[in-house]
Amino acid sequence: MNNNTIAIVKSTAPLLKEKGDEITSTMYKILFERNPEAKEFFKDAEPEQYKKLANAVYAYAANIDNLGALGKGIETMASVHVEKKIQASHYPLVADALLSAIKEVLGDTATPEVMAAWEEAYLFLADVLIKRETELYKEQVA
Repeated sequence: MNNNTIAIVKSTAPLLKEKGDEITSTMYKILFERNPEAKEFFKDAEPEQYKKLANAVYAYAANIDNLGALGKGIETMASVHVEKKIQASHYPLVADALLSAIKEVLGDTATPEVMAAWEEAYLFLADVLIKRETELYKEQVA
């Protein structure tokens, strides 16, 4: 990620803290409307899963310039994803839903520049998670 993307995403952290629950509950609504099969991955999720995701998205935005601070959270998320059999092919579905939710909830604040930065940031984090999950899947086979 470039410094401009990092600065833009970090600048949205206060908004994500304020509107995170609304963004993630909207994201799940969009995800399940567009991809009903995704509900299977969340059948055993806690009722307040959207709050956990909201906290994770906020933590990412707030620490995007210090990703080392997110190590434990990334490890936990990757482990849960492997347990639920999440695959790399699922990440674009979540990207579509999350970016749509950010745009919907933030409205005019979600300028094209903000949305482009969030797309780049999402893809960066997705790549980190996919690589770690690939390692964890390989460990299961070994």
